[in-house]
Amino acid sequence: MLTVPHLDREFDYLVSAEQSDDAQPGVRVRVRFHGRLIDAFVLERRSDTDHVGQLGWLDRVVSPERVLTPEVRRLADAVAARYAGTRADVLRLAIPPRHAKVERETPKPPTALEIAPADPQSWGRYRGGDRFLAALAEARAVRAVWQALPGESWADRLADMVAAAVSGGRGVLAVVPDQRAVDALYASTVTRLGATGNTTPVVALSAGLGPSARYRRWLSVLRGTATVVIGTRSAVFAPVADLGLVLVWDDGDDTLVEPRTPYPHAREVAMLRAHQLRCAAVIGGFARTAEAHALVRSGWAHDLVATRQVLRTCAPRVIALDDDGFTLERDPAAHTARLPSVALRAARTALQAELPVLVQVPRRGYVPSLACGKCRTVARCRHCTGPLALPDRAGAAQCRWCGRSDPALRCTRCGSDAVRAVVIGARRTAEELGRAFPGTAVVTSSGESMASTVGPGPAVVVATPGAEPIAPNGYGAALLLDAWALLGRQDLRAAEDTLRRWLAASAMVRPHSEGGIVAVVADAAIPTVQSLVRWDPVGAAESELDSRTEVGLPPSVHIAALDGTHDGVAALLAAAELPPGVAVLGPVELPTGARRPAGVAADAEVIRMLARVGRGHGLALASALRRATGVLSARRDHDPVRVQIDPLHIG
Repeated sequence: MLTVPHLDREFDYLVSAEQSDDAQPGVRVRVRFHGRLIDAFVLERRSDTDHVGQLGWLDRVVSPERVLTPEVRRLADAVAARYAGTRADVLRLAIPPRHAKVERETPKPPTALEIAPADPQSWGRYRGGDRFLAALAEARAVRAVWQALPGESWADRLADMVAAAVSGGRGVLAVVPDQRAVDALYASTVTRLGATGNTTPVVALSAGLGPSARYRRWLSVLRGTATVVIGTRSAVFAPVADLGLVLVWDDGDDTLVEPRTPYPHAREVAMLRAHQLRCAAVIGGFARTAEAHALVRSGWAHDLVATRQVLRTCAPRVIALDDDGFTLERDPAAHTARLPSVALRAARTALQAELPVLVQVPRRGYVPSLACGKCRTVARCRHCTGPLALPDRAGAAQCRWCGRSDPALRCTRCGSDAVRAVVIGARRTAEELGRAFPGTAVVTSSGESMASTVGPGPAVVVATPGAEPIAPNGYGAALLLDAWALLGRQDLRAAEDTLRRWLAASAMVRPHSEGGIVAVVADAAIPTVQSLVRWDPVGAAESELDSRTEVGLPPSVHIAALDGTHDGVAALLAAAELPPGVAVLGPVELPTGARRPAGVAADAEVIRMLARVGRGHGLALASALRRATGVLSARRDHDPVRVQIDPLHIG
């Protein structure tokens, strides 16, 4: 496949008589292009050509397996057009590398299913929930944005949807953010379908699988042996036969965005696929993104929510507490644990009831950020200017970028050797809480060392967002610390993402009727905090969507981020025939944390410019930039420019 933009088109080749039977549309082949052999796919067989020169011959058929189905090809074309990319880049994401030994294996037929009926009480709590399941069983193209109740077993409810669609004779595709979610949904689905044994029609696809295991499972989907696929972002392209339902859980998680070109979001690909196939689609979560709410507002999807009365019976009590010095001075234990007295009492009450307490902190490590104790200048590495952190109490400061240690810190601005913590990490917080709750077990869970579950009995669980272990009987209390570290980020989605993280942690707490309480250490006047206190993710999404519409930000508009050198970006815009109404903004410096475009010299200055257009002209903008990228690629007289359509983080 040719990933060069100006060669993103079909090429004609001759097929010999010996290769004719195997060289069918969708198979992998090898062809000679410009003197070298490259991998390719057969798109179609024709008896004529519009090429005026001499045609080359197909070198060989790699495998007679038709891995590129017409449906996946159509989806790849649409994704490339939507994100201004090449079809080769999309197909690289959609079709895994071949494993010859796996292809020669004889597939085993799946076991018979024994689908149990859904629990009517579970779906009776949602308005129209029973009718929605009935519509799935009838293979109707219903679409909904599902607002999961706190304490809900989301995997079991999604398994109910899967079972309903399978009972209607349709295939199902479910996309979740990470491996933990894959495992939870897979276990619930297999149990719900009664598909025991090693030959279930349910497969899990994720990046953690080895090449052979992943290709074996992918082939079972292609060959129709597996009809239910559960996986992470790349599974959205799985060739499920007779697809009847597409599920996306927790679409606000940034792991659903592909980090490789053309940077598609799994939610957008899933909804595009549901639109092409006219099948059912569900976006679910404890929180709601502005993009999901835009689908409801446009009428493309329906609300699947519970009444406020039902919500009150399921939700814990949420209180907001200001982290003020007066409160901490009156309670030495509260000062030690960096908690207001009310939150400390809630934690003690839960521990006395033999229940675990969840403490969510936004950063992992011990002290992940340091600053000068005199002038507050952020401490940075002398070699690469990366941020310095303390890995533990006794260790020397270490750079988070290059890993070098700095045993003798001294401020580059004022010369002081005094340091202070800018952010307290999970391990330091666990140490402080251990002193505040002597004799109580303290468990830490973060990306570097994640705990899946916490056992029965009292325990203090310190976890970073997304790494909270499951408590079988629910947490007695949850304490949400350092709200400023989440809300204070210079990011368009800071408030939305913060609420999503808070709701996910709070949903693990027992209901208020059973003593469950959530304490967020933040100013109660902040709108995001108020949305948590009222448990109103729909209202928060409505407000977020209105705010973005007012200032012209996605999803009310489409934005293309152009990253490159001054000359490269200028040349791209000059070559692009932009549609009417496009507003070009910038240039500005490349945002902090954004990667430099590939192929640009290390010493070249990289800028970012934004092209903004109305919602109805996004495809025209992507098409114009896609053609311009091809023109610059053919000329080769400018540095490459990275094009991202609707990037998750604009800057």
